[in-house]
Order: sequence, then structure tokens, then C-alpha cells
Amino acid sequence: MPKKRSGGGTSPTQQAAKFLGVSVLAGAVMAGIALPAAGALGLAAKGSVQSFDDLPANLKSPQLSQRTTILDSGGGQIATVYSRDRTVVDLKSVSPYMQKAIVAIEDSRYYEHGAVDLKGVLRALNKNAQSGGVSEGASTLTQQLVKNYFVEEAGNDPTKVAQATQQTLGRKIRELKYAIQLEENLGKKKILENYLNITFFGQQAYGVEAASQRYFSKHAKELTLPESALLAGIVQSPSGYDPLNNPEQAKKRRNVVLTRMAQVHDISRAEADKAKKTPLGLHVSRPKNGCITAVKGAGFFCDYVREVFLDDKAFGKTRADRAKVWNRGGLTIRTTLDPKAQESAQASIKDHVNKSDSVATAATIVEPGTGKILAMGQSRPYGFRKNETQINLSVNQGMGGGAGYQPGSTFKPIVAAAALEGGKPPTQSYSSPYEMEYPSPVSVCNGKKWVNSDGTKLTNENESERGPYGMKEATAKSVNTYYVQLISDIGICPVIDMAGKMGVHRADGNKITQAPSIALGTQEMSPLTMASAYATFASRGTYCTPIAIEAITQKIGESKKSLPVPKTKCSRAMSEKTADTVNTLLKGVVEDGTGTQAGLGDRPSAGKTGTTDFRYAAWFVGYTPNMAGAVWVGDPAHKRRMVDISIGGQWHAKVFGGEVPGPIWRDMMSGALAGKPAPDFHTINIPDPKRKGDKNDKNKGPGRGRGDGGNGDDDPLGGLLGGFTNGGFTNGGNGNGGNGNGGPGGGTTVGTNAGTTNPNPDPTFSFPDGFFQGQDGGGNGNAQGNGNGGQTG
Repeated sequence: MPKKRSGGGTSPTQQAAKFLGVSVLAGAVMAGIALPAAGALGLAAKGSVQSFDDLPANLKSPQLSQRTTILDSGGGQIATVYSRDRTVVDLKSVSPYMQKAIVAIEDSRYYEHGAVDLKGVLRALNKNAQSGGVSEGASTLTQQLVKNYFVEEAGNDPTKVAQATQQTLGRKIRELKYAIQLEENLGKKKILENYLNITFFGQQAYGVEAASQRYFSKHAKELTLPESALLAGIVQSPSGYDPLNNPEQAKKRRNVVLTRMAQVHDISRAEADKAKKTPLGLHVSRPKNGCITAVKGAGFFCDYVREVFLDDKAFGKTRADRAKVWNRGGLTIRTTLDPKAQESAQASIKDHVNKSDSVATAATIVEPGTGKILAMGQSRPYGFRKNETQINLSVNQGMGGGAGYQPGSTFKPIVAAAALEGGKPPTQSYSSPYEMEYPSPVSVCNGKKWVNSDGTKLTNENESERGPYGMKEATAKSVNTYYVQLISDIGICPVIDMAGKMGVHRADGNKITQAPSIALGTQEMSPLTMASAYATFASRGTYCTPIAIEAITQKIGESKKSLPVPKTKCSRAMSEKTADTVNTLLKGVVEDGTGTQAGLGDRPSAGKTGTTDFRYAAWFVGYTPNMAGAVWVGDPAHKRRMVDISIGGQWHAKVFGGEVPGPIWRDMMSGALAGKPAPDFHTINIPDPKRKGDKNDKNKGPGRGRGDGGNGDDDPLGGLLGGFTNGGFTNGGNGNGGNGNGGPGGGTTVGTNAGTTNPNPDPTFSFPDGFFQGQDGGGNGNAQGNGNGGQTG
């Protein structure tokens, strides 16, 4: 019976026998003799070790995990992400000192033996037998490489890592066979190269290039003798010899390496002594891993790119497959992010909303006709500290966002588009009272009816908003009752269908509720969804799915290949005529409606404001023909009402969509569009609806005064004539002819008289055709009379 030491475990004699068994096995392997897993050497493995010949001999070098680089559309780096910080380099890109140091300390006879070092085995056997334990190993550098292969394949799975590193005879035998294969197939230089690229050097640095950058902020080919010795010494115990946390131990270990290099004649004794006297000389570069390191506030866009990769089957059949590719890294991802647009978006956000405010803002810009996401930012930075978050407030819940936010009146243009596409004229008028019950019954998609069984009511924002109204004025003033009457007239299903065609879905993934109240934006949406939807108007009716990735290159070994990336899918959501009509409506919102503070000056723009019940959220969604953007402001937790509130250092009694989100949108888009063409929209003429005159004066005009004359600020005559024809003589309005303040008397006096004593007098002089509309010489300019003469209210 074998003797045991009093402390338990095997005796030195038993340990010597075990090592002897391994050495005999190694010798047999070298001789090409197949040994059984149990029996000849008494190795009882109970099925855990196959016979040597049964082990597979086709070990493949794993694709090493490397860092992935995410670039903007211009090639500028946004961020690097990785599960393991590694940059694979070839051997000629590694300092000769580093090559010699790692061989000297890890396997000094590397170039003299094959896959197994029999002398090393016997040396370790003798030393371990003397110490009564395992104080020295006998694995060659090639065997260590094989073990690292298994660890690399295990990834971040703790169970697989444990299996790859377990101290069993079965694992040793498997390593032996694979080591022989590597020696035959790769050769010494390639094995050394692979070893230097796969080995862990501590501080999140995998491979010699990453380690060189981490500790010395230089390339591996630039490493000096003492620097190389320090890195080579870390490998045995990355935490124990960590030069950042254990500098004294690291220095001692470095000097051991230098001594060993002198012993094997890689360097002279004098060189070793000189190197030992030098300080560690660290020049540390901290790890820059993940979207938290993204530049220009693009952390959330970076995170969205990752979500797109993991979600799209173009990169793998299952999410697990796609995660494996992402974690393996080595990708260069060129995105759609426009650096100028991103910088402008983030600058505007910072100017208007503080990260410590009780509410936040999120903004997104999309390119019409392509779906490219050009910018994505928010006031609360990407991070884990106070006033930071990892939730992307711009996107849907399934892509790393929240549950979304009610878009309020920014949903109304979708209702208008559905009505127009269904044949309703843009002059459609409704009574639009200040207060009313929701109309009932209303048809829904399943053929049933929605019924207002409890008599629920709604109101407009202001009591002065009393109809009747046409679509143009109701849109400019954002009249709630008009749009509820409109959706009740056409039915809910056309609106649901139009929303689907424009990519409008709830942020939480649920279906849009079928009720007339959806016209007022009661369903939670994300800024990216709304920006993409409005881009449909900008591109004259074509919706394109949003995309974030333009190209991906994957590095595999020393070669690179391109991966297929998902393309945008564009489809017609509405006719060009419908889109042009909506564009005309929404230009009016910016020019003289609720969105005037969002105007871009000389550059044509259109958009819509939105403010939800109780002011939990406020929006401005707008566009030019070449960019569409959405800005949301609110409390992501849906708890803080935006009344009596400070935002960006400015006090607000009540927050409106045109007041806070509007200026954010304006400044964001102004910077993003700087230097770009300023094309105009295709618009149509939408005449104002005729109103019934006062009961005491059938000749009194409708009082809308929307003269299409020249720009009154620049052309007094144009304003005068605009007021005459559309504000005064013809329609009886008290209009400020043209855009803003018309020319002298541009409808002011004449409009008043027309409503009281001058019933449409005929002029005694004539004008050229089209002169009254300001279209000859200088154009209409879309200027409007804005008069309220004639009929009060």
C-alpha cells in the first residue's frame, strides 16, 4: 500500500511516479507509440481520458478576440469596443528584445526541442520531488499556446474556462497531441508569433501589442530591453507582477528575466546589469473600451450600432451567433454618423438643457431618402454616475431605449396624410369647437366601432381656438378638436395603416391603440421613429428604414474580408401630392404657427410642435428637404410635469413644444446644414375656407386675411396689394399683408372698412395678371396676410 504523508495527499515518491508517467508518455508520443488511457501506466481516468490515437488531430487556431473600431461616415474614430483588448501583429512588428525575453523566461530551450521538452520534464520532476510539491512546470511554449487556444475558445463562459484550465492528466495528454501538430504545421516562428498575440499581460491587455500600448504607450516593435523584460515577466502571474499595483514585485520579476537572458546568452551580463538599474519607466494608457469612451457625445449611437449588429440576422442566424462574432471583434465598422451633424446636435443640447436638470432631452437627425442616421444625442451622458444613464432615450425599447414618450400633436400630420391619401381635400373644414365630446361611434380596423361610452371630452389649448377651421389653419394652430373630428370622419384604420407605412410604431413594441385619441399623440414613440417618419414627408412620400451601418470589414489573421450589412428598405408610403400637401401645411406651422421659434431663416423648413397632457413631454419634429430631425424634452420616468420648471437655466411657467424643443431643433439643424444646399419644398396652393358672414352683415368677409402677396417687410406695395386682394376688398380681413408686417395700410384700414361700410368695392384701375398675388416679379414667397378683420374670433 502506498505511503501517505501525515498531512494527507501523495508522498514525494508518488508525485515522482506521476511525473515519471508523464515523461514516459511524452517519450512514447515522440516515438509515435499509441498508449491506452489506462492500464500500462496505471492512469485511472474513469472514461475522462481517451486513448491518445482517438483524440482529434485537427486543432485549428481560434480567431483571436480583438478590438473593434467604430468609425463615423468620414472615417473618424467614434470608439473602440472589445471583450478582449488585443491587436494582432506579425513577428517582425515585435521588438527582438521582446522575442528573446519571452523565450528565455518561459521556454529557454524552445529552439532545441520539439513539442515536448524531455529534459525540462526530468528537471521539473527532480525539483518537484525534492520540494514535495509542484514548484516547477514542464510545459513548453507550444503547449502553453495550446492551452491558451482552449481558453480563447471558452470566451467569457466561466464553466468552459474552468474546463480549459483544469489540472488533469486528460488535458495534459490532449495538449501534448495538439502541440505536436502545431510544431509540424506552423513551425517555431509562427508559434512564437501566435503565443505573443494570445497571451494575457494583465490590465485588460491581451497580446504583446496591447500590453505595449497599455504600459508604455508605444508599439511592440519599439520596446526596449528593460521594457521587454518587464512584459515577459508579467505572463507567469499577471496580477502578482502587475507593475501598476505591485511595482516592487514587478521590478524583481523583470530583473529575474534579465538575469535569465544573460544566462542563455541573449544579452551580456553588463547589459543585464545596466537594465536592472533603470526604473520601470511606465507611461500608462488607460483602457478605452466601450461606448462610454465615444467622442462627441456619440456613446448612445455607438450602443445603438451594437444593438443593430446583435439584432440583425445579416450577422448570424441566432443572437448567440451574432454575439460570438461581436465579442471576437476585429471589426472595423463605418457608420452613417455625420460628424458635423453630431457635433451640432450635442452642442445645441448642451446649450439648452443641463444634464442635472430634472428633465432630459434627446435628439436624432435622419437623412430623407436614405434612412441614414446622421446624429443621435441626449442631455444625460452615457455612463454610470449621477446624472448619467445607459438608456438610449432616442430609440425603441428593444434597441436599448426606454418605453417611449407620447408625441402629442406631432402625430397630427400622420392623420392629415391618411385623410389626404384617402381623398379628403386640404380645404376640409370642421366645426372645431373649443370643447367637445369624442365623436362616437368611430370605425376601427376589425370592422367594429369605437364608442365613447362614458362621454369623454377634449379641449383645445386655448379658449380662443374656436372653429370652424380648415386643415391649414387647424394644423398651424394645432387645433385638437379639428383633428379628432378628422380621424372620426375617415376612421381609425387609415391612420393606423399610414403610420405603419411611415415606420411609426410604439416604442415598447405593442400595437397602437385604436381610438380617436391617437390623433393627439397618446401612443409612446421614440425620437428616431418620429424623425424617420417626418423624413417621409421630406422625400415626397418615400419612407426609408433607418440605418446606422454602412460597411464592416473583419480582420481574420492577416487577411480582411467585408461582411454584408443590412441596407435601408425604401417604399412609397403616400403619393407625392399628399406629401407636398403636408409639406405646405407644415411650412405654415414654422412660418406663422406654433413652431415659429424653430424657423431656419432663409432656409425652407417645415415641422410640427407637440405638447402632451399635463406637460410630461414636449416635442418639435421638423425637416428640410435634406434632413429630418426630432427633439423630445421631458422626464424619462414620466413623473415631472414641465410647469414652473427651470431647464437649461431658464425658468418656464409652462413648457410648449415650440418654446424649448423648437430652439434646440433650430440650433441643431442650423449647424448640421451649414454649407449644404438649401432646396425648397414642392408645395401646393391651399385656399382658405370661406366662412359665413356675420348675420347682421352678409357682406362681411371671413376675416382670415391670408394674403399671398409679396413680402410685406421688404415690399410695402406687395403687402398693400396682398392685403387689398385677400385681406381687404375681397375677403374683408384685417391682414398684415405679406410675411409679418405688411406695407402701409396693407389690409388694416381697408379690411376694417370692408367689414363695416365698404361691401367689396370695384377698383377703378386695372393691374397685370397675377399682380395681386405677388407672383409676377419676385414671387409669392409664401407670405400670408395673417389678418383677423371682418369676423371676430
